[in-house]
Amino acid sequence: MDKCPLKICGRQFSLDEVQAIRQLIAQQPTITRAELSRKICDLLGWLRPNGQRKDMSCRVALIRLDRQGLITLPQPSRKIVRKSSCETSLFSPATPITKSVDQLNNLAIEPVNLSCRQLSKLWNSLIDQYHYLGYQPLVGAQLRYLIHGNETWLGAVGFSAAAWKVAARDEYIGWSKPARETNLHYIVANSRFLILPWVQVKNLASKVLSLCATTIAQDWLKLYGYQPVLLETFVDKERFSGTCYQAANWHYVGDTQGRGKLDRYHDNSVPIKKIYLYPLRDDFRQFLCRHEGGVL
Repeated sequence: MDKCPLKICGRQFSLDEVQAIRQLIAQQPTITRAELSRKICDLLGWLRPNGQRKDMSCRVALIRLDRQGLITLPQPSRKIVRKSSCETSLFSPATPITKSVDQLNNLAIEPVNLSCRQLSKLWNSLIDQYHYLGYQPLVGAQLRYLIHGNETWLGAVGFSAAAWKVAARDEYIGWSKPARETNLHYIVANSRFLILPWVQVKNLASKVLSLCATTIAQDWLKLYGYQPVLLETFVDKERFSGTCYQAANWHYVGDTQGRGKLDRYHDNSVPIKKIYLYPLRDDFRQFLCRHEGGVL
């Protein structure tokens, strides 16, 4: 218990709150993890600005508390199947798609509605099979898009919660710690980006990033009741150059320190990544540096 109180996913957990979570698990030993996270959000008043529960952030926090030995989570109610049986092969043409980006018919990004299991399963499957990181649930508030054009699927994009603390990003913004704690949810991370390997269309990636930048603020508003003001992404320096982000006018602001998105105790070691940012409004610094809270 030496690390309590501690902060996970932007929320401070006290010893009393950890004990309350333990008691809730003890009182309902057959509760599912999904039910548990909803109850804890209600218990702690852990809500988004639009009043919705911070359910995904709570699930991540519970797993972190479990891994640190502070609570013991119930066993998962079902196993996560890493390899989906989704009909991905239907979208694997025998010959590559080599048109120019201007020649693609009806290029668009299609939001993946959680209620549409077929598209959700397809997004998960494409990421799992063709993205170098494979499939893992995105953290916190999130939006997923499928890239469509030429009457077929071309790739997938995912946005999720921003990293808690990034030195180069935070210096670029110029905000204080209280401002970061209050306004971090106004930053959204481009956490997955995939152009399928048989799609060899020059400038497609930067075009898709531009489409995302145009639509994500309104799409996020519909889902979560507020608009993000800044996008961030992290590009593995050993694998990629980040050219498509540069072409889409994202700003390179420095490199990570190799600690990982949620590492607070210097116990992770991950590849060094380039940090790119994309402002969604001109006054993003002024907006993010406010720290009185509330949706502006």
